[in-house]
Amino acid sequence: MLVSLITVCYNSEQTIRNTIESVLNQTYSKIEYIIVDGLSKDKTLDIVHEYDEKFNEKGYTYRVISEKDNGIYDAMNKGIGVATGALIGIINSDDWYEPIAVETAVATYKETSYDMFYADINLVKSNGTVMVKHSKHDKFPTSRHWNHPTTFVTKKIYDELGAFRCEGIHDDFDFVLRVRKAGKKIVIKNLVLANFRTGGVSNNKTFKKCVGRCKDRYRCYRNNKYSRAYFIECFAIEVAKFVLG
Repeated sequence: MLVSLITVCYNSEQTIRNTIESVLNQTYSKIEYIIVDGLSKDKTLDIVHEYDEKFNEKGYTYRVISEKDNGIYDAMNKGIGVATGALIGIINSDDWYEPIAVETAVATYKETSYDMFYADINLVKSNGTVMVKHSKHDKFPTSRHWNHPTTFVTKKIYDELGAFRCEGIHDDFDFVLRVRKAGKKIVIKNLVLANFRTGGVSNNKTFKKCVGRCKDRYRCYRNNKYSRAYFIECFAIEVAKFVLG
């Protein structure tokens, strides 16, 4: 089974080596790796092309797209559009996989025939401390127990439901809600499969940013016909981020 992995990046010279090398170090061998760059102005592309030969030696398909985009989800959609794997995983340029990530996703698919799969993740703070964020398929949908960098989705589901809407910073969670609403099969595994650096746009603690994220998450619920009561969930998540960091 071919698995497509997608990394979107822009001026990511400080972190993208970890991401790329985590793909190279996978214990699963049939991988297509697609990097979608938004015309970086630093050394990101130089670093990306340093690995051309290494991917060739390992037998992975390695494709690099560098062009202007309309934001992170537009870039992800470009990657999804050219992906040819039966399963698709998205790992951003600040994050990195555990070596068994793809092997686990494939093995779980063979056991369960899922439409969407996700697992536990390490949250890595700037001071080096690590906290595990566990996955759970909650009765009532929340992003608190869902981890995008560990998520694998079948190409068939992207073709059926469409990719990201490009409406806000939580379009990835909007996609999860769409999968749930469509009654698709979601499988989780309590095993750490990826690492996420905290401190990005989703963790900015200014009041204005917190309010903006709360409204955007609420938009995702309402777009998918969920109750207005989910505003409480959106508010609670932002409070938790502020308190826990």
